Amino acid sequence: MKRGTTRPGRRRGPAGPETEPDVTARPTPIRISKRTRTVVLLAVLFVLAYVVWRVPGVLTTALGGVALALVLSFPVRFLSRFMPRGLAILVSFLFVVGLLVLAGLVLVPLVAEQVAALVQALPSIASDAQRYLNDVLGLLRDRGLLPGDPEEISSRARDDLANGARTIAGNVLGGALNVVTGTFGFLLTLFGVAFIGVYLLVDVRRMKAAFLRAAPHGYRRDARTLWDAFGYSLSKYLSGLAFVLVIQGVVSAIGLWFLGVPYALALGAWVSVAAVIPYLGAFLGAVPAMLVALTTDDPATTVALTVVLFVVIQQLEGNFLTPKVQGDALRVHPVLVFLAVIAGGGLAGILGVIVAVPALAVLRVLFDFFRVRLKTEG
Repeated sequence: MKRGTTRPGRRRGPAGPETEPDVTARPTPIRISKRTRTVVLLAVLFVLAYVVWRVPGVLTTALGGVALALVLSFPVRFLSRFMPRGLAILVSFLFVVGLLVLAGLVLVPLVAEQVAALVQALPSIASDAQRYLNDVLGLLRDRGLLPGDPEEISSRARDDLANGARTIAGNVLGGALNVVTGTFGFLLTLFGVAFIGVYLLVDVRRMKAAFLRAAPHGYRRDARTLWDAFGYSLSKYLSGLAFVLVIQGVVSAIGLWFLGVPYALALGAWVSVAAVIPYLGAFLGAVPAMLVALTTDDPATTVALTVVLFVVIQQLEGNFLTPKVQGDALRVHPVLVFLAVIAGGGLAGILGVIVAVPALAVLRVLFDFFRVRLKTEG
């Protein structure tokens, strides 16, 4: 070998000795058939599906990280106008962490205390509900509108409510006993969600560039359109949803406290959780509040005012908050949203109900993208 030359695939450092091999220098192609490539891809997909099936936390952490990145994308984009993007990501993330710490130190203990008290009071609430139900059923029987025995119907309803109370109490106690054993897993999942979310925000431009390079050269402009549509639709929907849930929970808790309904904080937290479900969430959030309102000194007036409160909240959410905050992020007919929620619940339970609307938003973006591009030959 002549002096001054190097071996193929090697590089010399500044002082002359050889450094790490350059694995990208003039690679030799490895020829495989299309069938082999298909088999390899299917095997990789099978392994990934098996891992997700055996360790569901992987999918939960990944989806949580993506959701966090999408939610924070709007404040990051806004703050990036006044500061470097890295600092904007740090400020947005620290703001979310501060809110979570504040909630964990102040709000969560109060809600947990009220939930425990509410669970203990459920048998008494069931008795009051049965008494008022007997009066209503007796009135219907006197008018000839009830073919059955009011006592039997109300007793069956009371038993169902009592069984539900015992189930809730068991879940609460079981959750309290599993706090110690599940703390490490919860913290690990939380760290994973935060890590993935921040990483996606930091590397979003590089990921977008890789996505565009993977698309055929003639379709890169369309690929950029698809990327932007996905980012806009999902980020605006999820961030708007988080804001709407918080507003509904706060307004309902304050309204119930003002009306004198006990356990207002716990009921407001339940309203926020139930509001994740479109259309059905408003009903599910109002029913417990109305049952608890029956235990007040003036149940008729309190229940009526509680109904008015939740009608106002539903109108506020449906006619002002969602249109103003989310805008045209979803653009799907309400009937399709309702059917998607039912289908998601039938396929995957409560997780399917939560994921149904974001999945529908993804399908809507794909439909709009391909509708104007797919052409039939001839």
